[in-house]
Amino acid sequence: MTPRKMKISCYTLEGLNSFATVLYFYYLYFFMQNRFGFDDKHNLAFASLLGFIYIFVAWQAGKFAQRRGYFNALKLGFGVMAVSLAAAWLLHSAVAQVLAASFVTLGMCFIWPTLEALVSDGETAADLPRAVGTYNVVWAATNAAAYFIGGALKHAFGYRIIFILPLGIVLLQLALTFWLQRHATELARAALNKPVTTPPPEPHRPASPQAKAFLRMAWLSNPFAYVAIQTLVAVMPGIAAKFQLSTMMAGFVCSLWCFVRFGAFAVLWHWTAWHYRFRWLAASFVLLTLSFATILIAPDLAALIVAQIFFGGAIGLIYYSSLFYSMDAGDTKGEHGGLHEAAIGIGNCVGPAIGALSLQFLPGVPDSGAIAVSVLLLCGFGGLLAIWKTAR
Repeated sequence: MTPRKMKISCYTLEGLNSFATVLYFYYLYFFMQNRFGFDDKHNLAFASLLGFIYIFVAWQAGKFAQRRGYFNALKLGFGVMAVSLAAAWLLHSAVAQVLAASFVTLGMCFIWPTLEALVSDGETAADLPRAVGTYNVVWAATNAAAYFIGGALKHAFGYRIIFILPLGIVLLQLALTFWLQRHATELARAALNKPVTTPPPEPHRPASPQAKAFLRMAWLSNPFAYVAIQTLVAVMPGIAAKFQLSTMMAGFVCSLWCFVRFGAFAVLWHWTAWHYRFRWLAASFVLLTLSFATILIAPDLAALIVAQIFFGGAIGLIYYSSLFYSMDAGDTKGEHGGLHEAAIGIGNCVGPAIGALSLQFLPGVPDSGAIAVSVLLLCGFGGLLAIWKTAR
């Protein structure tokens, strides 16, 4: 196997993982509503718990991958996910589903930082944007596809499909990981025995003060993007009920922002003028806040669809910024990937928690959850401006 084929195989793992996790997690909230009567408040609290787990485990998982090896981290992550998904399929109580989802999340923490490091490791400063761009386009495409067809799969096979199909995919990924590890060992052995006839790869350039400032801004912005994303995903069953959409139609209509994010990734991959330009990051944050609030309080389907277009574009640039600046700022890519994912976990935890608390303590205030989370997003924008002002 050549190094290029090894990278392609890593992208294959990434695409499979994105499809499996989206099918499971995004439709798990519909399942909890349908089977156990979870409303928006319960789903938001559930989402917040999973985000809380992700914060701390992803950070440590990135360190584990850096120190113990990428493939060892993948095997551990896929193994935990497989056992947990099997338990979720076989157990039939709300408590069991919450515990199983918690352990699926724990296993997933070892996957994303490791995949980010695998596709970025060994790339020169000139080639890194291509590697990060490919990574983003692959997971965004499979993410959108899973969300789009997930409702139709549920309609055809019942809710068991959100457990069985991800379980099968994870087992396939685990087998692929063992196969890749063997070939990676052979490649490393061949590289040691091969005489050096070409110059060594260009060392990664040191992070400049400007790069470090943008890294801090991206690490602030991305959690707030996931504040909006995870809140939106958790209340999507409520939005679908509001517009009298079946689970299948909800998948078709409410996945639009995922496809827009995929399109944004494709554009940002090839158009690099946004690199280290504050106005693009600031504009995306403003659009994120406005479009998020509009989606939650949309009076009709037309407003919901238009708002998703702006929402998808905004989170596309924010996420891309976070990952690119994380990989561009240093050589400890496993640890930086872990920090990038831990920041996502903060957003996954805080946004739904604020929404759930608002619904708990302000039940008589219309759209209290949407208002509270939107105010939180505005606070994040203030923090972004403060970092930029200090950096200048």
